[in-house]
Amino acid sequence: MPLDLHTSHIEISKAAYKHNINFLRSFLGEGVKISSVVKGNAYGHSIELFAPLAEENGVDHFSVFSADEAYNVQKASKQRSDIMIMGSVEDEQLEWAIEQDISCYIFDLKRLKQAVSFAKKTRKKAKIHIEVETGMHRTGFDVDEWQEVAETLKAHNDVLIFKGLCTHFAGAEEIANYYRIKQQQQNFRRAKRYFKDFGLEPQLIHTACSAATLRYPQTQGDMVRLGIVQYGFFPTKEVLIHFLEKAKTKEDPLQRLLSWKSKVMDVKNVKTGDFVGYGTSFMAGQPMKIATIPVGYSHGFSRSLSNQGRVLINGQRVPVIGVVNMNMMTVDVTHLDTIEKGDEVVLIGKQGDLEIGVSSFSEFSNQVNYEMLTRLPAEIPRIMVD
Repeated sequence: MPLDLHTSHIEISKAAYKHNINFLRSFLGEGVKISSVVKGNAYGHSIELFAPLAEENGVDHFSVFSADEAYNVQKASKQRSDIMIMGSVEDEQLEWAIEQDISCYIFDLKRLKQAVSFAKKTRKKAKIHIEVETGMHRTGFDVDEWQEVAETLKAHNDVLIFKGLCTHFAGAEEIANYYRIKQQQQNFRRAKRYFKDFGLEPQLIHTACSAATLRYPQTQGDMVRLGIVQYGFFPTKEVLIHFLEKAKTKEDPLQRLLSWKSKVMDVKNVKTGDFVGYGTSFMAGQPMKIATIPVGYSHGFSRSLSNQGRVLINGQRVPVIGVVNMNMMTVDVTHLDTIEKGDEVVLIGKQGDLEIGVSSFSEFSNQVNYEMLTRLPAEIPRIMVD
């Protein structure tokens, strides 16, 4: 569907991504590989647009959660980059992944045995990453399963490629989890020694997500799985403050890739005492001028932003008034000198000297950056800029 048939669009900045990836590389140890995490439709940025952009900037490894995301990366890729499925794969999906040279996390014995079976069936070696349980208590092989895993890897090294040994940290972004993360690091070192003593060496050691990469540099291993930071966001304010203190700077080094824009749909005047929109949640306390914007909660603009959200119009910040509807919202533009139908509305991003950040949505709607970004509907057109 053409861009101009939609009520809003999202812009993705090439320059911002290039800036971010160069900054992140400067923070990595020598030879550490980047796996670009693009689950959740590239955190709302569109796998179709983002994967080629990452490749243009030297990234050749992508992490996804599921087989459908792996397929989307495969379609978007211009150079057959490596793809790693970290989560869900059903039986037939695992067989497909092996056929396509896509690597998969293996975290239970049934899946490990299926990988052997499908590799023999397809006559292609299965690229597998053995995930070990270190304290996250979500997925991963427990200590008492390591021996059977190691024996299976040795017995079937003709059809299995030990691509990686990995784990995931349970909240590296919060100092409250410091002891737990340190304990996980210790448990993972134990796992590395165990497999090494068994004569098994993975091609890649990887444990670090965005937060661990920045906060615990010693966890970077051979590869880091970078998600939210590549899109221009620190995982939490705590991680940002930790970085700023360590770097002795006051400036956020990351740039946001994503801007979300719409246009004014209508402008009208309301009298003192008039209620605006559904119900009685907002009453005009004086004569007002209001504008309607064709974006609502079905587009990802949360209903919880009713009477407290903000947007930018004509270089000024204007408040959302009344209840955010399914397809539209109203804003107070009384203080604007000029306002016309068709004027640009910035929902996320910059206009003039002002900026509406994703954090404003997160704080008012009780969502983390990740949630708000991934909830932006895939139907909203994404376009690449600069």
